Amino acid sequence: MLGVTAVNVLVVMCTVVLHYECLLRLNLLLPRLKHWVRFRLVIGVFGAMVAHALEVWCFALAYWLIIAYTNWGSLQGHFDGSLLDCVYFSFTTFTTIGFGDIQPVGPLKFLTGLEALTGLMLITWTASFLFLEMQRYWKAAR
Repeated sequence: MLGVTAVNVLVVMCTVVLHYECLLRLNLLLPRLKHWVRFRLVIGVFGAMVAHALEVWCFALAYWLIIAYTNWGSLQGHFDGSLLDCVYFSFTTFTTIGFGDIQPVGPLKFLTGLEALTGLMLITWTASFLFLEMQRYWKAAR
């Protein structure tokens, strides 16, 4: 159980640090786009989407490795064991959509719950970041 907890904490830490670094880089980049004032927010949105996609892939890779190399649980349902199915499951979990066609079994459930919580928090963090950027640049664009 200690191994499961350690992997869960590691994956969450990696995604939070990745998100922080991406938002920090966007925060430094956007003011430098002097000629692209109208597109600053578009670039911010696309940058945030890339960050979220990378975070989903981090969780998907963790699912895939756990399923392939440990006995800490599995994914059942319409799941063929492929990395892309892990990515699909991760996207539905990260965004808290949860279609239900793939279900976690065993200790893997803990990582699934942490991914949903992490996804909710990181998506909210992105929304706050973009709101502040909108306030900053839409006033400047007038």
